[in-house]
Amino acid sequence: MKETVLDVLMYLFDNYIEDDVEFTPDEDVLRVELKEAGFGEHQVSKAFDWLEGLAMQKETVALPKLAQRPSTRILSDEEANKLDTECYGFLMFLENIGVLDGSDREMVIDRLMALETEEIELQQLKWVVLMVLFNQPGKEAAFTWVEDLVMDEFNASLH
Repeated sequence: MKETVLDVLMYLFDNYIEDDVEFTPDEDVLRVELKEAGFGEHQVSKAFDWLEGLAMQKETVALPKLAQRPSTRILSDEEANKLDTECYGFLMFLENIGVLDGSDREMVIDRLMALETEEIELQQLKWVVLMVLFNQPGKEAAFTWVEDLVMDEFNASLH
């Protein structure tokens, strides 16, 4: 099975973030654990780059307060090739119901584009939304809503 960067991120999220683990290992310890879990060096390095990019986006993406209301986002050709209509519609749905604001949407799109996949599936989009919201202060309710959605679907697929 070919593991993806998103698989590595989901593993980290599942094992360290989601369970509120007190232990915060350094990057070297995590790299060793991820390799022992079966992930390749390339995917592990890309996952850490992805997380670093998320941290950088958190600091740089800030829209003026007036732009925080829902707006129409026109995707570039590259974005449109990666995000199908279902994914784009779900992203707009999340913004329209207030789960995401304009800044969050831009972070999600940026992090989706950073994944090494040609096309994004809806389940992948949901995981990225979850990870972006987790990293946003004041987004606890939105995070919980998306987490319930993702985990309900994830658990249903296991049965």
